[in-house]
Amino acid sequence: MSAIRTVNAAGIAPPAGHYSHAALHNGVAYIAGLLPHVPGQAAPKPGTIEEQVRQVLANLDTVLKSVGSDRTRVLRVTAFVSDVSHWPTVNRVWAEFFGEHKPARCVVPVNELHYGYAIEIETTAACD
Repeated sequence: MSAIRTVNAAGIAPPAGHYSHAALHNGVAYIAGLLPHVPGQAAPKPGTIEEQVRQVLANLDTVLKSVGSDRTRVLRVTAFVSDVSHWPTVNRVWAEFFGEHKPARCVVPVNELHYGYAIEIETTAACD
């Protein structure tokens, strides 16, 4: 049986609880829920939904790189969105980010997210 390895990516906010950014097992990275927190920013400042989507995807890029993967190897993403009226913006930025790659996706409307953010994503990706 192969070992499970955990990773915390440099360059984004460290986990705020008892978890890691990613757990790796048998060539798959299970990436924890990521918020659109700007690296180095002392306090959360949510910004517009477009800014939040771009930032959460930038944070995802950072974690993917840290586990030997990239956006073209993303298998599945669950997006938690605080208001479904944000969906057109989320989907547009998402399409720009992933380009021709279309990972499986689930969108879950929620009442609110931590720190007043409007989006959080968790991801599964193939990795080295």
